[in-house]
Amino acid sequence: MTSSELPGFYRLSVDERRRLLAERTRLSTEALAALAGRPALGVERANCMIENAIGVFELPFGVCANMRVDGRDRLIPMAVEEPSVVAAASHGAKLLRAGGGVSTRVTAPIMIGQLQVLDVPAPDEAEAALLAARDDLIELANTCAPTLAALGGARDLEVRHLPPAGDDDPLGPMLVVHLLVDVKDAMGANAVNRMCEALAPEVETLTEGRVRLRILSNLADRRVVTAVGRVPIARLPAVEGTSSREVAEGIVEASVFAERDPYRAATHNKGIMNGVDAVLLATGQDWRAVEAGAHAYAARSGRYGPLATWRIEGDHLVGRLEIPMAVGTVGGIVRSHPTVAAALELAEVEGAGDLASLVAAVGLAQNLCALRALADEGINHGHLRLHARNVAAAAGASVAEIDAVARRIADAGKVAVTAARSALEEMRSR
Repeated sequence: MTSSELPGFYRLSVDERRRLLAERTRLSTEALAALAGRPALGVERANCMIENAIGVFELPFGVCANMRVDGRDRLIPMAVEEPSVVAAASHGAKLLRAGGGVSTRVTAPIMIGQLQVLDVPAPDEAEAALLAARDDLIELANTCAPTLAALGGARDLEVRHLPPAGDDDPLGPMLVVHLLVDVKDAMGANAVNRMCEALAPEVETLTEGRVRLRILSNLADRRVVTAVGRVPIARLPAVEGTSSREVAEGIVEASVFAERDPYRAATHNKGIMNGVDAVLLATGQDWRAVEAGAHAYAARSGRYGPLATWRIEGDHLVGRLEIPMAVGTVGGIVRSHPTVAAALELAEVEGAGDLASLVAAVGLAQNLCALRALADEGINHGHLRLHARNVAAAAGASVAEIDAVARRIADAGKVAVTAARSALEEMRSR
């Protein structure tokens, strides 16, 4: 890819955007066709993917432009219905690009499998027995997934003690065995679950207890990506009467608000996940698993807090995002869904770690743009202008009329269906 900067991209027609992407990337003809919905997923294939299928639900598919991650220009696919998300991510990426782009660090892809052990007569002795048998248990787990074991596989085993949570807790003390598995480029759920199932009988023998649940944890706190971005303060846009420095200070104030207050942190993180989930959807990931893990990670201290924070460092505004990221680039829908395969090709994804970096970079850019709007002109200013196109369509405007109607109601500050209908009637009467 020559550059991820696409100035005026939003002004082009859909066909013109596709032609430009074909020129800028190495997308195959098949991938371009898939991005255009040809071949579509189709109800026949959908019926093989889920139960009781009756059709296919579509979402708008767009591109986050301007992104530079770890020194490389990247175009990142996003699937989302909310009007402002792709625009915000692209604008945030442009601001971060001015400071050199986003740098990331990804830990090893370690997932955790849990075995819940109840009715253990001697918990301390049981823990000692499990740890003494660690190597044998790891070897047993790896026999369940020999292909994975050849590349990574089960690496370690830990034991946790969980006492009753309170007077109304109906159970006695329990042990939890954690199996740590290097899943490489897979999300890893199926392999980890198989391993836990295989260990259950041996764990019961060693502990003299009863194994109940044996399943992967979606709190992937050993599989974390950190993204850092720097924005030259002088490059921060500001409305008339406000300086760029004041905008930067406002972003820091918004960040600290989220750090102190879980009510604000929830909305702060929702904005991050707007971008994260859109990339995960476009690339065929289990976005529900990542979402659950992200919010659990945000509360790991015992108090819910922000996934990203911002500070002024010299002449730069610096953002840091840390988030667990259980993603995969092999198996399942990743290769069976034509649009997902095309999305991965568009982004030039080289593996799960690379994809994790792209997702985190978009999350940081999304957060930056949201906080800039809150600190400056207010969140509704830009959002309502983008939302106006949806309102115009809902009022009955044709494709040729939507932009004109949307512009009228946005300029008037009346982004509502009734206003759109009035504008449409006036336009047609002329």
